[in-house]
Amino acid sequence: MINARSTLTRIFVFAVVFFHSTLYSQSLYTQQDVDICNSKFKIAVDAKLAQKPINEIIIEIGKSFIGTDYVAYTLEKGDKESVVVNLAGLDCYTFFESTFALSRCIKNGKTSFEDYLKEIENLRYGGGKMNDYPSRLHYFSDWLFDINKRGIGKDVTKMIGGELIKKKINFMSTHVDSYKRLKENPKFVADIAAIEKEISERDYYWIPQAKIASVESKIQSGDIIGITTSVEGLDIAHTGIAIRMEDGRIHFMHAPIVGMKVQITKKPLADYIAGNKKQNGIMVLRAN
Repeated sequence: MINARSTLTRIFVFAVVFFHSTLYSQSLYTQQDVDICNSKFKIAVDAKLAQKPINEIIIEIGKSFIGTDYVAYTLEKGDKESVVVNLAGLDCYTFFESTFALSRCIKNGKTSFEDYLKEIENLRYGGGKMNDYPSRLHYFSDWLFDINKRGIGKDVTKMIGGELIKKKINFMSTHVDSYKRLKENPKFVADIAAIEKEISERDYYWIPQAKIASVESKIQSGDIIGITTSVEGLDIAHTGIAIRMEDGRIHFMHAPIVGMKVQITKKPLADYIAGNKKQNGIMVLRAN
């Protein structure tokens, strides 16, 4: 006689093992990444971060990355789309993404490297699931929309004084040579163009550069900031995390450019953006 419970147990174990092996086979990382991830979770345990609000966790984990080298194109590894992790070198996007993912893991009490991999996939891809290159949330405004829709965070731009902005987004589909995967896979261009069309048809809000200082009191430490740009076809030029400093002003924690390291701006956010002609405002997401 077949033992039904035993059979179900074997099926469950097989499913779990298969899921784990699939997760890892679709990921690219090194032992150094595992060690850095575990070191962040140790910081959380030592400081009892899980007991704090999510925005405070984001600040503490973000600060733990200060001094990390800026490294470009870290996600363009391998022959096909994978959940790539590189915690030893960060660009402006992977800095806030890694910080946000680690902070969510800490707050939810899920602190294994596997948990971190799942959270990175959840934050990086539309609907939380990696399919192929077009499923990655390439545009910050699309990421903002998806994260807000799924309740992971809240787009507070309008709430804190934002104004409606309409812009045609098409930078990737009109600059194919700048994107390795698009050059290698022309079939993806139409998919990206369709996504850009959706983004362009949505209503988004922004805080113009001249208005940032006046709404600064409504921005919280730990808010994720997308800096808008005047570049044609592009929504966001830079990203980072808001942090209120001892001067009472909101500053910007970010990975700046190649040759520099993760840092906090000496100038307040409003002054920092005013110093760059192509950066003209911000969008703001608050973690739930």
